[in-house]
Amino acid sequence: MSRAEVAAAYDVRAEEYVAGLGSVAQLPPQDRATVVAWRDATSGRLLDAGCGPGHWSDVLTDGGRRPVLGVDATARFLVSARRRFPHVDLVLGDLAALPVPAASVGGVLAWYSLIHTPPVDLPALLAELARVLVPGGSLLLGFVDGEAGTPFDHAVVTAHHWSGAALGGLLEDAGFVVERVASRQDPGARRRHGELVATLAPAGVRAGGVTAPR
Repeated sequence: MSRAEVAAAYDVRAEEYVAGLGSVAQLPPQDRATVVAWRDATSGRLLDAGCGPGHWSDVLTDGGRRPVLGVDATARFLVSARRRFPHVDLVLGDLAALPVPAASVGGVLAWYSLIHTPPVDLPALLAELARVLVPGGSLLLGFVDGEAGTPFDHAVVTAHHWSGAALGGLLEDAGFVVERVASRQDPGARRRHGELVATLAPAGVRAGGVTAPR
């Protein structure tokens, strides 16, 4: 399924999604703790890639943190986000072609925003996230933990499991160094939560700190 089709599927169910999952208070408190800790350890401009209805973009601005940019392909999500969080800069855009210059953000939050990406397309999206980060910039990625690449029936549209190991390999190929991987099974949840933090290595350096041959 294309990214445009995914965005259209979310547009149809945007109001239902916002009512059920559009507030951080409706989500596991561990998620907020993870995002806040990452935010506070990350410098520079922050990008919420796949911001949905803007609730995590709002968290990124807590404590006066500026600037924060949220990007999403679902127009009706952004209508809700702009109404509820007018202090956040929100843009309609494709995660495969982010509307920001290269090496212009210090941190990218991709919180469950890549789960609908077909496995064959994921390396290109990770490369795009790497493009916009400054060297040493940080990526926090939330995913559904399971056998890498296997699809499952999501409430809106087909999504895919990933493992920390499989994502780590793809991220290293994109120039990242994986710093932390964790997963958990929340009470009552059907699927395991996964999270990963990675840092963009300087140009010419591979994962593990080995300088690539010229």
